[in-house]
Amino acid sequence: MTNIVVLVKQVPDTYSERKLNGSDHTLDRESADAVLDEINEKAVEEALKIKEAGEGEVTVISVGPDRATDAIRKALSMGADKAIHVSDAALHGSDAIATAKVLAAAISKVEGFDLIIAGNESSDGRGGAIPAILAELLGLPQVTYAREVTVEGTTIKAVRETEDGLTRLEATLPAVVSVGEKINEPRYPSFKGIMAAKKKPVETFTIADLGIDAGEVGLANAWSTVTESSPKPPRTAGEKVEDEGDGGTKVAEYLVGQKLI
Repeated sequence: MTNIVVLVKQVPDTYSERKLNGSDHTLDRESADAVLDEINEKAVEEALKIKEAGEGEVTVISVGPDRATDAIRKALSMGADKAIHVSDAALHGSDAIATAKVLAAAISKVEGFDLIIAGNESSDGRGGAIPAILAELLGLPQVTYAREVTVEGTTIKAVRETEDGLTRLEATLPAVVSVGEKINEPRYPSFKGIMAAKKKPVETFTIADLGIDAGEVGLANAWSTVTESSPKPPRTAGEKVEDEGDGGTKVAEYLVGQKLI
């Protein structure tokens, strides 16, 4: 029996126009459609496959504003059993370290977990640090960037893919695992699953409920800040080269001027 925690995040749809707030340079989440991050769908799918291969329970945990419940319900409709949602205005602008602290506190609310599964990095932040920080905070082994995962008793085995090839990893449960894009193809929620998700329990916590002080989180307490930002400039028409017998020379001169050759 394996009790699994899956970390999920609601992110701006990559097909929407994304921008930063002009006031504090944080991501403007209201300006774009919000979806469950695709890498998290893969994390949920992997948890469900492990559960279906034996017995257990899948709990999804998300830190985010009120509308993150939509992403949570998507994970529940795929087949997860229950969820924890940490929502608190004080969390706005939190960095990876503060977010990992909150996640660690939320995970402590799950009794007897054996495995924590996360995506290797979110599509909005792309820091890729949360799983490692979380493993350090919880004192657990970490198996990161996995493309294959198997659980055998109290042991987790994984195959990690890097530019140098494949590495085979093994750890004793409980452990933290982050999965990559090639891990699986997530299932689509069925109508039955969507209806069932509406009745599945979702516990909501504030940071006070988790014993975390507001002075530990938020933009004002982040270890890194964005001091300036500007919108991407519009695409220009470029430079047109007319060939009058010297087109090749003009192109070469342009490339030299751009320091491309």
